[in-house]
Amino acid sequence: MSAYNPLLRLLRARSAVTLRLCRKVTTWSPVGAAFNAQAVRRSDLFRKNGLFGVPELSSTEGFDVIQERALLETDQLVEKACSSSPGAVTVETFDKLSDSLCRVADLADFIKVAHPDPLYREAAEKTCINIGTTVEKLNTNVELCKSLKNLLDNEEIMAKLDPETRRVAELFMFDFEISGIHLDEKQRKEVVNLNVRLLDLSNKFLMGCHMPNRIDKRALPHHIHQHFINEGNYVQIGGLHADAPDDLVREVAYRIFLYSNGEMMHTLEELLSCRNKLARLVGYQSYSHRALKGTMAKSPDTVMNFLQLLTDKLKDRTEKDFEMMKDMKTKFNPRNADLMPWDHPYLSGVIRAERFNIEPSLYSPYFSLGACMEGLNSLFMQLFGVSLLAEQLNAGEVWSEDVRKLDCHFTIRGGRLLDDGQYQLPVVVLMLNLPHPTRSAPTLLTPAMMENLFHEMGHAMHSMLGRTRYQHVTGTRCVTDFAEVPSILMEYFATDYRVINQFARHYQTGQPLPQSMVARLCESKKVCGAADTQLQIFYAVLDQIYHGKPQSRSTTDILIDMQQKYYGLPYVPNTAWQLRFSHLVGYGAKYYSYLMSRAVASMVWRQCFHKDPLSRETGERYRREMLAHGGGKEPMLMVEGMLQKRPSTEDFVDALVSDLDPDFETFIMDSDG
Repeated sequence: MSAYNPLLRLLRARSAVTLRLCRKVTTWSPVGAAFNAQAVRRSDLFRKNGLFGVPELSSTEGFDVIQERALLETDQLVEKACSSSPGAVTVETFDKLSDSLCRVADLADFIKVAHPDPLYREAAEKTCINIGTTVEKLNTNVELCKSLKNLLDNEEIMAKLDPETRRVAELFMFDFEISGIHLDEKQRKEVVNLNVRLLDLSNKFLMGCHMPNRIDKRALPHHIHQHFINEGNYVQIGGLHADAPDDLVREVAYRIFLYSNGEMMHTLEELLSCRNKLARLVGYQSYSHRALKGTMAKSPDTVMNFLQLLTDKLKDRTEKDFEMMKDMKTKFNPRNADLMPWDHPYLSGVIRAERFNIEPSLYSPYFSLGACMEGLNSLFMQLFGVSLLAEQLNAGEVWSEDVRKLDCHFTIRGGRLLDDGQYQLPVVVLMLNLPHPTRSAPTLLTPAMMENLFHEMGHAMHSMLGRTRYQHVTGTRCVTDFAEVPSILMEYFATDYRVINQFARHYQTGQPLPQSMVARLCESKKVCGAADTQLQIFYAVLDQIYHGKPQSRSTTDILIDMQQKYYGLPYVPNTAWQLRFSHLVGYGAKYYSYLMSRAVASMVWRQCFHKDPLSRETGERYRREMLAHGGGKEPMLMVEGMLQKRPSTEDFVDALVSDLDPDFETFIMDSDG
């Protein structure tokens, strides 16, 4: 079976490709043409044949069917694991058990956030909760754990196992340990109850994070009502309006959207309290200690040292960035020149645009969706010998012809080696939130959208090119601070002219994007880069403190303190930004991962790809050393294998600081000259 076939499913899962080309679009390859065309409505597309080829999911009742089947298979596999003699078969059985549950849970997890039908979302949500509860019970199953312990305690058998099998066995045991398998029966039940409660609290907090706030119209100047949603006597504010040119609009949005909410505050405090109880119950000093075991950072001390050292290194640059923003605000509004948190995103953007004439609409004609997909196809062919092929959707496979949202990547099914020697091909979905094509033009991306597409495709290729024996560690099923490395590395490719020049062509004329425009785009990214990085440091520190040792002060008091120490712009009274920090759920104690992963990606780019970003030899080494292993190899060993050295905390910091050096990308732009 070809190793490249999974890519057919990658595109197949999200794009209708029996399409009609826009008349003015220049000639593209089959992949470019497929994505640069308008969908022709197919009468058979929405037949009830089952989402993603799962026949049962032709209706919401199908979730009960696939859930019950998975639970029945789970019981059978648990019995097999407990009755088999210790050996490789033990790990294989555990992985089949994981695969059976994940195939249902991952599919449901995607559908619950993406399907337009609330009945489907509700059914998927219930399935996620039920499967999650089952997993927590399995992680406290003493007999099941005993079967794995018998293997791990047998040094003779363990010595005969391959490294990946040994690591997967240890990872499964780690799941038991952090779930309190060593505790007595009463305490184990408490662990299960805490995990179930955490599922409820997490869902409640996530829902609250995105709920709008409203205020009586009379409390606001009449001339800004038009910027918000009006509901009778009230104005509804559902975001920060960070790009609004009017200072007052940004200020009002900030103050109202982030206004403290007692119920949400209680939910967050209970969430953090439950996490701390869980961690302490299973033997960790804090939830952060529990979450960071096995990561590249390994401990909260390492994370805080990294963040503090980075703060110190950026101090002068950050102050200069804030001074630039303040000068810009003074020019616009000399009567109210104090720099506030709602000014940072807007003013940094204004400075970039003013210095480098970065107008997204000037770039978009060169970044049609088809052109970008053609660019990815060309890049992957040169690096890995892998090509993207567009396939027609099967009837009933998806619920829309043009669901395109580029925010995150979902694993629908993980890859693994099957008993018959075949490979279970991964299925991955990219959700793309892009402009609709028009009668005269295909979907056109802004530079940020293009870069985001490359980022998410990095996640996809991590999943698709992984060739682990076990699905438990396939692709992005690895530690969080390593999982972002392949996706962030793709951002470097997306801003290198040698790569961009291969695909960025005007959709009407076929003219390439001028090199000077790419150079300006790259340089503009560094404007206020220190302040932007410092803001991420503040978020990461806040995440660490919240998940560290409990403190006798409120989450808002902690925020005020950390904002002063690690950001610098003043706290706004009566606001509670932490109640909108949705990443506290999915990235609890690991929000630093973005910064650490960017540091690794920077080092890999500079050392390995900077000289020749299209090198097949380097691409194959990258695939062999990093992409292929998923979570089946200790993350720092993968980094060490690629870089030929084990980076220190100082190396991570220096890589991030060097990324802000204005001379680096200029050298790239001139390298072909």
